[in-house]
Amino acid sequence: MKALITGASSGIGRDMAKNLARRGYDLVLVARDKNRLESLKEEILKYNSIKIDLISIDLAIEENCKDLYKTVPDVDILINNAGFGDCGNFTNTDLNKELKMIHTNIIAYHILMKLYLIDMKAKNSGIILNVASIAGFMPGPLMSTYYSTKAYIVRISESIREELKKEKSKVQISILCPGPVDTNFNKVANVKFQMREAKSQKVADYAINKMLKKKFYIIPGIDVKLAIFFSRFIPSKWIAKITYKVQKRKLKN
Repeated sequence: MKALITGASSGIGRDMAKNLARRGYDLVLVARDKNRLESLKEEILKYNSIKIDLISIDLAIEENCKDLYKTVPDVDILINNAGFGDCGNFTNTDLNKELKMIHTNIIAYHILMKLYLIDMKAKNSGIILNVASIAGFMPGPLMSTYYSTKAYIVRISESIREELKKEKSKVQISILCPGPVDTNFNKVANVKFQMREAKSQKVADYAINKMLKKKFYIIPGIDVKLAIFFSRFIPSKWIAKITYKVQKRKLKN
């Protein structure tokens, strides 16, 4: 059994790789940082006798996503995890960074999911886990692009799930929707969370466990579950006001 994980060099992706290695899965680990990938491979192989392939590419480039599929044409699990955010007023944030975010957080997910899903449907087996966020369920002023990218992942995953159900396919799709997690995300997004952050390894272990139990919505933490639940009943304009205040507090000075 083989699992491909994007954004595998740090955070949740790194810790999901460790979890799957303990379960005996061969791994294809994808990220930009080759040195971190090498360090992760060395760490995993100290305790696990599995095959690990490392691919250092930038998934913000569309052709790299297509080349990745050509290089690794057959996997049992695809984990779309690569992504980053940014914080600030929409007219003040960097356009080029936002476009790269859209390519990484949406287009890379879309390309890989589509290409691998076609193969999985043909053999009628396989799992896709898309890492979304609590942000995918609500408006996100001061992080508008990031929240919007995660909303795309939530909606397209929900839509594909229904298609698979109607076709009676055995292919599984799941979405991981955590709240704040203690990862490198904060540094890249230029934010400092004021609320409690979940531990990356704990979120990763929870995600893999629920994924293998065929859960679609994977939501770690009762506080995050409640936030998503109540967001369905509160008008978006109110949620936007609340979110704005939260984002304002966590902007780094």
